[in-house]
Amino acid sequence: MTDVVEVAVAVPDRALAERLAEVLVTERLAACVQVGGPVASIYRWEGRVKRAEEWTCRAKTTRAALPALERRVRALHPYQLPEVLATPVTGAAGYLDWVRAEVVLPSPDGAG
Repeated sequence: MTDVVEVAVAVPDRALAERLAEVLVTERLAACVQVGGPVASIYRWEGRVKRAEEWTCRAKTTRAALPALERRVRALHPYQLPEVLATPVTGAAGYLDWVRAEVVLPSPDGAG
């Protein structure tokens, strides 16, 4: 199994998607975040079928950085239960090496 993952996160608007992407890359929790949308989301929440226009973020990161990335998403996200779905990826060795080199785990004391 690979140590590189792609994390999908849906947000309610483009501005937040771009802000989240900027934060995750700047803080080195992701090597790259692609922003796409809008997309139509249809889902069940609190017993009702709902619809929303959302934007998607696809973050390339490592499995080891996933807990920190999820914490950061939760801190910035307005939803009570934000989508954070990690999928293991395989691909060109050079690209995967680049992702690993760009992602830096925060130190336990929070100093970066």
